[in-house]
Amino acid sequence: MIRVTTFAGRRVAVFGLGASGNAAALALLAGGADVAAWDDGEAGRASAERAGVPLVDLREADWSGFAALVLAPGVPLTHPQPHWTVKAALMAGVEIIGDVELFFRERAAIAPGSPVVAITGTNGKSTTTALIAHLLRGGGKDVQMGGNIGVPILALEPPADDRYHVIEMSSFQIDLTPSLAPTVGILLNITPDHLDRHGTMKAYAAIKERLVSSARHAVIGEDDPWCLAAIDRRNKALGDPSASGSGDHTTPIAVTKPMNWGCFLDGRDLVYQGVRHAYHYTTPQPGFFLVEAPRDTVRLNGIRTLRGAHNAQNACAAYAALRALGIPHRPIAHHMATYPGLPHRLEEVGHLPTPSGHRVLFINDSKATNADSTEKALLSFPNGIHWIVGGLAKDGGISSLVPHFSRLARAYLIGASSDAFAETLTTAGVPFERCDTLDIATRRAATVVSGATGAEPVVLLSPSCASYDQFQNFEKRGDAFRIACRELPGFVAKAP
Repeated sequence: MIRVTTFAGRRVAVFGLGASGNAAALALLAGGADVAAWDDGEAGRASAERAGVPLVDLREADWSGFAALVLAPGVPLTHPQPHWTVKAALMAGVEIIGDVELFFRERAAIAPGSPVVAITGTNGKSTTTALIAHLLRGGGKDVQMGGNIGVPILALEPPADDRYHVIEMSSFQIDLTPSLAPTVGILLNITPDHLDRHGTMKAYAAIKERLVSSARHAVIGEDDPWCLAAIDRRNKALGDPSASGSGDHTTPIAVTKPMNWGCFLDGRDLVYQGVRHAYHYTTPQPGFFLVEAPRDTVRLNGIRTLRGAHNAQNACAAYAALRALGIPHRPIAHHMATYPGLPHRLEEVGHLPTPSGHRVLFINDSKATNADSTEKALLSFPNGIHWIVGGLAKDGGISSLVPHFSRLARAYLIGASSDAFAETLTTAGVPFERCDTLDIATRRAATVVSGATGAEPVVLLSPSCASYDQFQNFEKRGDAFRIACRELPGFVAKAP
């Protein structure tokens, strides 16, 4: 646990008692703060009480006595309307912050030079965060990973000069972190998301951009206009690194185009091209000469946990971040090839040998809860995909995926979306079966694909839907797919 000493002797309100809220309350208590914690839900209050968090009904509290309100990131700050605790804090002139802000204040107090890598983006945050942590650990570094992934940040070990914190941050967390100042900040991409919580796309993008605008080194994607504008603003503020030679300011990454410098995808090769450095001299007469930076390459082909262009972007971001931290090429390339991947994100569950001697891959992409995520999965395999799809449909359903239906061999429909998706597939001429449940769909796909003649056909669970019609969450859905696969006769599970 990180003891938050920066509020020692002061009274702090904490609202929202999930994992991060409880960790914040306990960290403040350990650092000497007087904590008043509350949650609208009885279950949240009960779990906090069991953990030893002091409960105070904040509706009846004297807000003039609070030094700060520590708000859980899931609680509305501005949209669709401010939560009642936010209104109370604003009326009393109390600052509103989050648990990551407490981390950065404590870091500034005890280890201001400790290395911190913060990652955001609409898509790819978790994979990039986990990949960076994996690469640093492979190099023998003391690594703490958390934030929006896995462990709440204040439940990690405290900052130290030789300890690396790798933090995934959502837009909600960034909005509550005014002192955000990572050593390396990564902005992967920006596409429409969470507009119900931020009001407009412009507001959402501005919050995301704050993570890199305050970073010592920034790694920013060039593949969407919002991020491209963020690069332009940062370079204007700091001086264009491609002109000045100060290449540690901002490293662009791209997977849709080659670049003169930065980290980009060339075929299936990750290429890192440093910026040219200009060295000036005055004798025997004024002038300068340019020194070319080395060009390093990592072969992504064969790294099955980094399939697809979206994972190539994640790999580019991770590589550029480690180079900004001073890690040389060779250990990064070596440990990238050993990245185990994250569960439920194009996770290779195992394979099934067929009578014809082929091998059928079974891929768990349960995290794909919308069409945008499933598009990335479909683009990760060339053709012959046996697609398990369905659940609680999002707006637009799967209509945006029609241009990629040529990659499908057959679809297997599950859940509440079956009627709507059947209509889309029928119009597009894609063969499909109604299977209702995931276990039935898995068995049917295995039966049909056993006669496939392709070199490596794929059974892909990428539902494009929320899971709540049949499962508690996407993790439970992915776990059920794993179980269904392992019950298939002859199935060979992938070694952990």
